[in-house]
Amino acid sequence: MTLLFIGLVSFSILLLVISFFQRDRYRDMEKDIEELSMNVLEEHYKLKKRISVLEEELMMDGDISFRKNPINEIIKNQVISLHKQGVNVDQITKQSTLSKQEVLSVIKDS
Repeated sequence: MTLLFIGLVSFSILLLVISFFQRDRYRDMEKDIEELSMNVLEEHYKLKKRISVLEEELMMDGDISFRKNPINEIIKNQVISLHKQGVNVDQITKQSTLSKQEVLSVIKDS
């Protein structure tokens, strides 16, 4: 009986020592998941940064495209002469490439 007890104790000590040298799978998985989440966060940050740069470029391009080109002097003269002839502003707008506000501003400036 004593021999059996000593054998079981020594076997349990042997298993305890072996368990210290064995790799912890859960710790490895936890490390891998943490590394993966850091990579995902890094990629997310990079994508957000690229999107903000693209949005800024689009806003700059949008500002350029929305800038009004100066009205040509020939068109201004035609609008003024049509107005002096008594042509309606809507009709001048149809005949020229200008909007109603641009026609009114040309007439006002003359």
